[in-house]
Formats: sequence, structure tokens, C-alpha cells
Amino acid sequence: MRRPIRRREVPNVDLGAGFDPLLARIFAARGVRGLDEVQDYTLQHLARVSTLEAVEAAASLIADHIARQSEILVVGDYDADGATATALVVRGLRALGHGRVGYLVPDRAKFGYGLTEGIAEVAIERRPSLIITVDNGVSSHEGIDRVRAAGIDVLVTDHHLPGLSLPAANVIVNPNLHSSGFASRALAGVGVAFYVLNALARHLGRPTSLIAQFLDLVALGTIADVVPLDRNNRILVEQGLRRIREGRCVQGIHALAAAAGRTLSNATPSDLGFTIGPRLNAAGRLEDMRIGIECLLTDDPAQASQLADQLDTINRKRRTLQADTQDEAMEIVARLRLTHSESDPPAALTLFDPSWHPGVVGLVAGRVKDVVHRPVVVFAPAEDGLLRGSARSVSGIHIRDALEAVSTAHPGLIDRFGGHAMAAGLSLQPQFVKAFATAFEGEVARRAEPGSLDGAILTDGELEATAMTVEVADRLQAAGPFGSGFPEPTFDGEFRVRDVKILKERHLKMTLTGGPRTPPLDAIAFNWMAKPDAWEPARDSTVRVVYRLDVNDWQGLRRPQLLLEYLEPIETTRML
Repeated sequence: MRRPIRRREVPNVDLGAGFDPLLARIFAARGVRGLDEVQDYTLQHLARVSTLEAVEAAASLIADHIARQSEILVVGDYDADGATATALVVRGLRALGHGRVGYLVPDRAKFGYGLTEGIAEVAIERRPSLIITVDNGVSSHEGIDRVRAAGIDVLVTDHHLPGLSLPAANVIVNPNLHSSGFASRALAGVGVAFYVLNALARHLGRPTSLIAQFLDLVALGTIADVVPLDRNNRILVEQGLRRIREGRCVQGIHALAAAAGRTLSNATPSDLGFTIGPRLNAAGRLEDMRIGIECLLTDDPAQASQLADQLDTINRKRRTLQADTQDEAMEIVARLRLTHSESDPPAALTLFDPSWHPGVVGLVAGRVKDVVHRPVVVFAPAEDGLLRGSARSVSGIHIRDALEAVSTAHPGLIDRFGGHAMAAGLSLQPQFVKAFATAFEGEVARRAEPGSLDGAILTDGELEATAMTVEVADRLQAAGPFGSGFPEPTFDGEFRVRDVKILKERHLKMTLTGGPRTPPLDAIAFNWMAKPDAWEPARDSTVRVVYRLDVNDWQGLRRPQLLLEYLEPIETTRML
């Protein structure tokens, strides 16, 4: 399936006469309007702590319990954002002198997401005086009612979009509340927790450096949760990465990188998002996120290494399970395509098989979405008899709003739901799958603007042949951090194929040239041959590719290479 390639619009922005023209073009296309937005990532430029609604009330509530030497229980989530937020709050409270703090994270299959009634009962048995939720809670009405009835105070720290009403917590800190005027609604759950702990440190008259020392956890959780990297999040990520590169990070991050064979001295957002994050996530997906949280909490290098190796083993199991589920899901997609004309595919897909594992449905939904370029929901059975689903969307379709519209139009169809614009989770009764699929597809079709489901790829235009150097690749890398909402620079262009190889039956490796006077360039498309519509270019053919400029560092020799994200044949061969 051919995908449209569109070049990003570049507003006319003046970043200074001496500023790199290529970087100026890239930054302007990402909404940067001033040089300070991309040159100064110091903490003093963060949105002020006091401007986050209810953060001072949260600090006062925690301080009251610290003064009374109360038992505090952190209720987290089973993904990397929830795990880093849990570790951050536990470490932060201990750094501020309060040792009576523990944590609880629900089992994904048994309890589902958030402070449900089931996990509330487990929490009550721990007899805390204060519960702090991290990365969850804004939709946990029943669970919060239950613990409040037991005489336990509740502080909700969350970043998920709220429903029509808020739970009866003592305090709710969430930059996405409808009334919020906070400058950065894109904070991850760990980012919200970071702000609360900073407010607490100030309330107690303690230095905020006691909390800033854990920015490595904030960076990891922010990147792993794929929240948009607005300027505020870029500051948090860059400051965390600097600490990680300098070796000033928790032992668990050291150990997880070592388990993946990575060094931290030149760590990038991609290392956090595609290497460390997945290993941490694996525990919550398949086993018990306590393994991941303990890895982030321990200061013992040997214990951290042991736990990281355990997480690495779980992650390998996750990969196999995900690949099998993904293959089965794509078989269902292929059958669905047979029932629709090529010009009229379904606007959204709902996939379910009773043999699937709930821990990988989000990953599978994301991969299927990337292939079909439509919102996808993948369901698997949970232990409570409900189906757990993960939804992934495309730009232009706000998935949580779509689910809310379905729930409003069909009362009782969805049991619970919550999430963001691009990702959401939900649960429903097994007998409602077909009814949900019909309602969901109809709602997405109603919301879809022309062109929003065509899988268009946005690029930063062509890169001059003289710019395809190691030096330019290094400048592009240093211009980050890049990530969701502030994507890595990608370019498109036409090249002649000089050589083609298939590596490990999956990866497409080529030698490309852009013209008679340009040197050949190495190019690789990872996992290209595993795609459903994969094809192999012929030697001496001409292709149009979308790529990122990278550096291949092999035995100390650094050469430019193109990391291909997409390629298509040029019908009429042009002499390059």
C-alpha cells in the first residue's frame, strides 16, 4: 500500500542570522518560535510549580501526614510511567526524611487499571493513613469512595483525561482537568509526581535538589509513555538524560542498559523508549511490575543487575508472545480486507481472540495501527470475566473522546475506559464485542476528516547531498531531545539502488546514490521484509525513500547511513 508523503509546512520564523539554516527549518516546522525554546533547557525555564492547580494543597496534605508519621501508600500503575512515578514518590519521600512509605501496584489481568474497588480492598488491608495515586485515579470513583469510607485520605496525581465528574479524593492534581490553566498539559504521570514532590520540598523548607536528583526517572517515564514533548517535557527529558549520561542515575537504569548491551554515556531518548522502557514494561505486561519497581528502588548494584536480568528474560518472552499475537491479528485484518473494497476499508478495527494475553494487546494494537493507518482496539480476556482492550489511534482522531461518545450513545456497552488522544484502555463484557466494533467504527468514521486515514508520512523535505555527513547527523542528534509531538527529523528523496541485501530474513540493507557525483550511502530498513506488503527493490532501480540521517559507528569508523522508514518504487526511472 502506497502512502502519501507530505512535507511539513515551515512557517517564516527568524531564529537569528547565524543560526544553522537546516535546524532553523526543522525547528520552525515543529512550532518553535524563538531561539530560547531550543537553546536553554535549564530547570529555571520549567513551568512554575505553583502554577499547577492544587499542587500546594497536595503538598500540605502530604506534609500533615509526614508530621503525624503516618503510613503512606503509593498506588501505581503497571506501565513504565506508573513504575517510574511510583519509584519517584517512594524515593522522594524517603529523601525528604519520611521512611513510612510503601507501594502497591495492581495485577493487570486480575484488577485492571487504576484504584479499582478490588485494589482498594487490598490497599485497606495495608492500613495506610494516606494513599497517593500516581499515573491513575482520576476515573477511580468507586475505589476512592471505598478507601475514603475506611477513613483513609486520598491524593490523586494523574495526567489522564477526566470524565464528566471527578472522584471524591481529598486533593486531585492533574494538568488535564477541564479547569486547568497549567502551561504543560502534556506532563506524564511521573511529571505530575515530580511537580508534587517539588511543592512538598518547598513546603517543608527542604532543597528541591533532593527531588531533582531523580530526574533520570522522570525522563525515562516521560519518554516511555510517549507523551508529547512540549518545551516543558523537553526540559525534563534533557535534564534527566544529562544525569544518565554522567552516570548520576539509579542503579536500575544502569543495570537495564547493561542487560540490553547499551552504554549510557551517549544515551538518547530512543534508548529510553526502545531499550530500557520495554524491559521495564515487560514485568507489568506479563508478570508483576513490582520486579520493575524494585529494580528502580534498589541502591545495590548486584540486586539491580539480578532484577534487570530477570526483566530482560521476561521481555524476551514478551517479544515472542507479541509476535505470535501480532501474526494472528494480521490474519484477521487480511480476512477483514477481503470483505471491503480497496477504496472503502473500515474506518476503525476491533480485534479479539480468547487466546490472546492482555499484557500485549496495546503493543499489538499499535503495530496493527501502523499497518492499516486507522484506529485499532485489541481485546483479550481478563481474570474477572471482562475483556481488557487497548486502543491506539492516528493523528486527527482523539481516541478517548471517541470512546466517550460511544459510551454516551450506548449506555452500558463499555464497562470502563480512560486514556489520551492517541491511546486508551477500556473493558467490556464479552458479549458486547460485535456491538462495540460497529459503534466504534461508526464513531471514527463520523469524526474522520478527509485524508486523516490515508497513512500520510510527514517529512522535513529533501536533504542536500552535501549534508549527508557524520557532522550533520551529529548536529541533528544534538538538537533534541526529540520524541512524540516533537519528532526526529526525517527527510525524503529519490535514490538509485546500487546494491541490495536481506539480513536475517527481516532487514533490508541497500547501497544508495543520489547522483553521479555523490558518494554511495549505506541504508537500512529494519524489519522491512516482515511487513505484510514488503517488497525488495531491484538493483539499478530508482526508489523514493523516507529516512533519518544516522551514524554507523563500526570499530571506531564513523560513517553516515540512512535509517529508512518507508520506500516506494519510482514508476518512471530517472537517471540520477
